[in-house]
Amino acid sequence: MSEPTGAARRRGPFKVGDQVQLTDPKGRHYTFTLEAGKNFHTHKGSFPHDELIGAPEGSVVRTTGNVAYLALRPLLPDYVLSMPRGAAVVYPKDAGQILAFADIFPGARVVEAGVGSGSLTSFLLRAIGDQGMLHSYERREDFADIAKQNVERYFGGPHPAWQLTVGDLQDNLSDTDVDRVILDMLAPWECLEAVSKALVPGGILCCYVATTTQLARTVESIREIGCFNEPTAWETMIRNWHIEGLAVRPDHRMIGHTGFLLTARRLADGVEPPMRRRRPAKGAYGEDYEGPNADGGSGR
Repeated sequence: MSEPTGAARRRGPFKVGDQVQLTDPKGRHYTFTLEAGKNFHTHKGSFPHDELIGAPEGSVVRTTGNVAYLALRPLLPDYVLSMPRGAAVVYPKDAGQILAFADIFPGARVVEAGVGSGSLTSFLLRAIGDQGMLHSYERREDFADIAKQNVERYFGGPHPAWQLTVGDLQDNLSDTDVDRVILDMLAPWECLEAVSKALVPGGILCCYVATTTQLARTVESIREIGCFNEPTAWETMIRNWHIEGLAVRPDHRMIGHTGFLLTARRLADGVEPPMRRRRPAKGAYGEDYEGPNADGGSGR
């Protein structure tokens, strides 16, 4: 049985073509690709790539300035934060939430709209494996080109489960029996009709949006289309901790708001979502509002 795509690049001694992440004594990272005969240069000196080729991961190298660097392969979260960007990347904290709460499983059939720089694409491909299917849609060709290069650099070549289409999802979506749909775009509500036709009953829609106005309109549009259960929305934040002896405290900086996530599940055809138990707060909808719950919350 052959190894999954990219697995051989994640273990064993360093080889030519491997990505290497160096960490200096101050914790700063430097990422480069190993090439025979080349040298790595910093303001603290240099060392030959050949010194790492064939060495085990976790080795320490010293520059001509006698500065020690720890050499490891970059983890996928490290890789996506350092790779060339066309658009903003989906941060690892959000990608992890998407993999967990959209329940991305090996062999899943997934549609993604808004490829950006290929960050989330890489996480999705690694989760679904070679036997899955990921069809990504990106309306901008320049972003698609950058994403393709980043994904293939990480996996060491084309991934057999990936198909990339340049164009709008709502105009080009032809996939059927899709298990999961991930929308990372400005107006996900424009794609709901197409997505609802592609998703299997019980399938999950996951949207990633940046602002509260986008979040509100997406949720109300999902309620209005009437073929999903009640959406769930949230955001995540990460705060690291400084630990040194008795000095144990939270870091002064944290990874705060990057975006909102929401999920909803496709209902069976012909089924209406159950009535919402709780009425919206009085005044939650303005007088000019004409969407769902326009009657004050008596509907779904």
